[in-house]
Amino acid sequence: MTETASPLHILHLITSLNPAGGGPAQGVRNITACYGALGAVPTIVSLDAPDAPWLELGHARAVGLGPGRGGTFSYAPRLLPWLRAHAGDFDAAVVHGLWQYPGVAARRALRTAGVPYFVYPHGMLDPWFRHEYPLKHAKKCLYWWLAQHAVLRDAAAVLFTCEEERRLARASFRPYRVREAVVNYGTTLPAGGRPEQRDAFLAAFPALHGQRLLLFLGRIHEKKGCDLLIDGFAEAASRETALHLVMAGPDQTGWQADLQRRAAEHGVAGRITWTGMLQGDLKWGALQAAEAFVLPSHQENFGIAVAEALAVGTPVLISDKVNIWREIEADDAGLVAPDTRAGTVSLLQDWLVLSPDERQQMAARARDCFAQRFEMRQAVENLLAVIRAARDTNRKGAIADATEGPPA
Repeated sequence: MTETASPLHILHLITSLNPAGGGPAQGVRNITACYGALGAVPTIVSLDAPDAPWLELGHARAVGLGPGRGGTFSYAPRLLPWLRAHAGDFDAAVVHGLWQYPGVAARRALRTAGVPYFVYPHGMLDPWFRHEYPLKHAKKCLYWWLAQHAVLRDAAAVLFTCEEERRLARASFRPYRVREAVVNYGTTLPAGGRPEQRDAFLAAFPALHGQRLLLFLGRIHEKKGCDLLIDGFAEAASRETALHLVMAGPDQTGWQADLQRRAAEHGVAGRITWTGMLQGDLKWGALQAAEAFVLPSHQENFGIAVAEALAVGTPVLISDKVNIWREIEADDAGLVAPDTRAGTVSLLQDWLVLSPDERQQMAARARDCFAQRFEMRQAVENLLAVIRAARDTNRKGAIADATEGPPA
């Protein structure tokens, strides 16, 4: 894409950039890291404390205006005044996530200033939450009527990461009147030498040398299907003595102890390594050391870790509740099954019966799938095209208003 003479100045709003919070925080990093080469200048505002260490980014200015109050809603009294004072510095703003104060503040401040804003729901409109957490959904219905629908209705566009997310989003709340745009999503290739990253991971966990590694990389959370994975692995492990499961991710809800007891009851506790959260070279090294990435999630909007696995040529074994499962299946870049115990067992067993040549061929297709569908630069080009179109529409409207003159 040709760079414009006047770069786009784009504000990103997110509750927290803490990597432990999952995909949206990493997504903001990945998106804004691509801006410089595409004629855009990013600023990130979060409700983290101003001295939070994860606000130190080399490619973007990050401002912490928190900490937020009121639990997950994250009310921050400094945010609205900051937005009103600085709205004129930006061509557009992008809000990440729903049900939180940044979206409300963006609507109040930016509409008045004539700055278009966009919203990534990041899967938070998925009807799975309605079925799984009916009490929370009832509260969200009230908030939808009070504020959230207006935030989406007045956005220049609601941004979806894939067609499946857009389709599912229409089924959760009424009324639902929004301008939709599918801009895709993805990740960036790791920096540094891949063999060195793999070696660094195995050096950190030397007991994994010589094992056939299956990798789970994500939050230890019920929606991720971790219990299904433990059960499925126990059955698969009885057929392949070299098989070893790596569970890599933060335990945010205290569920890990129950999962470890479950593994012990199955007799496979010694064949599962719990690494905690992995970042940087250790994360990329784990993805390369694994022969397959496994995610039997009950709900997954996009799954940045899925794209990261594809990027290094690691096939993915996922449930059909990961919203990009159709693309994975179409490209034969992994295996797909229902988010059930039987489905997870099937995923692992079907992987184990593949020959080394078949696994190698699937690894090559995984790289191709990433390059064609999930490379972040392509997604950011789509995002910037949507933003530029909205900016140009705003400018035309402003010119028309200015030339009409007062009524005769």
